[in-house]
Amino acid sequence: MLNSKTSALGIIFPNSYDATVPELANVRLMASIPFASRYRLIDFILSGMSNSGIDNISLLVNKNYHSLMDHLGSGREWDLVRKNGGLTLFPPNAEKTSLHYTGRISALESMVGFLRHQKEEYVVIADTNCAVNFDFKDLVETHAASGADITIAYNESEIPDGYLNLSGEGGFYYSYGLDNGRITKIYVNPTEEGTHNLSMNIFVIKRELLIEMVDVAFVRGLRYFERDVLLNSLDKLNVRGYKFDGYVARITSLQSFFNENMKLLDDANLNALFDAAPVYTKIRDDNPTRYIAGAKVENIMAADGCVIEGEVENSILFRGVKIEKGAKVKNCILMQDTVIKAGANIEYLITDKNVVVSDDKTMKGTDSYPIYITKNTTV
Repeated sequence: MLNSKTSALGIIFPNSYDATVPELANVRLMASIPFASRYRLIDFILSGMSNSGIDNISLLVNKNYHSLMDHLGSGREWDLVRKNGGLTLFPPNAEKTSLHYTGRISALESMVGFLRHQKEEYVVIADTNCAVNFDFKDLVETHAASGADITIAYNESEIPDGYLNLSGEGGFYYSYGLDNGRITKIYVNPTEEGTHNLSMNIFVIKRELLIEMVDVAFVRGLRYFERDVLLNSLDKLNVRGYKFDGYVARITSLQSFFNENMKLLDDANLNALFDAAPVYTKIRDDNPTRYIAGAKVENIMAADGCVIEGEVENSILFRGVKIEKGAKVKNCILMQDTVIKAGANIEYLITDKNVVVSDDKTMKGTDSYPIYITKNTTV
């Protein structure tokens, strides 16, 4: 647990990078995207903060956040039901003069009054487009010991294809040039091939410094914290990098969503993501997965509530999926309560929630172009 000298509160941006997955974020936000058969992307960041002793966490939502509210509830699964602190939601339009957020600055300015009344010394800020088992306690303690003004987490990675399509309001991504751990350059939307020090959009800063920086930036009409503020302050502030060597599943497109899920069918990747610390999620009281006589399965990840009578291979099944007798499923991601009817033959499909694939239907995508079926659709 964080001690009183390194106490921190958390701020999560659940809508960041929605534009990279318009198919999945059409009726939900990035944080609510299902992942790894029973989780949502926010579960990883939220669990990491909770495991690190951060029990005062705010979510700065922008739009499409009904599913997130339903998933989080009171925050009980993450031990965030507290008299003081706990889980706080900051929606846009909370005041008569406020609009939808157009960057971190306007979003953070909307909660400056809240921040002024908190007791924690540090603020940890994170997005939710990475599934990662992150030790926020070590990040905060490393930051405090270094004497840095801001510490930003990064990992060594090539630029994902999904990022290369970002522009303007779609968002920005960043990589860093470092000198003995200090960030000396920030590259905005780099496109060069090879390995980069790619930002994980996780950083820690003193609460009072954050308030000061946000107030000044807001008055000047600045919008983006990294691009408009940090980039021009590297010579004035001690901004340091925190290298993360653990497993990172970065969701930047529908294709990456498919690939990162399918990678978890390899036990080495699954263990790398989940073994470091527990990852919590909303509980759905249901029966264990049932395999009816005649079912054939090979290399699958199935959540509770599934009923399998047909054949399933190399697939991710979320809660309540039903595979009827004679159906064949291969290399698919089937979200909650999907039903594959008798005799259907599907391959390389991503089905959203409550999809029904009709009797004897054949649908096949490819590993480089999986077919996506929208929520509540019968095909």
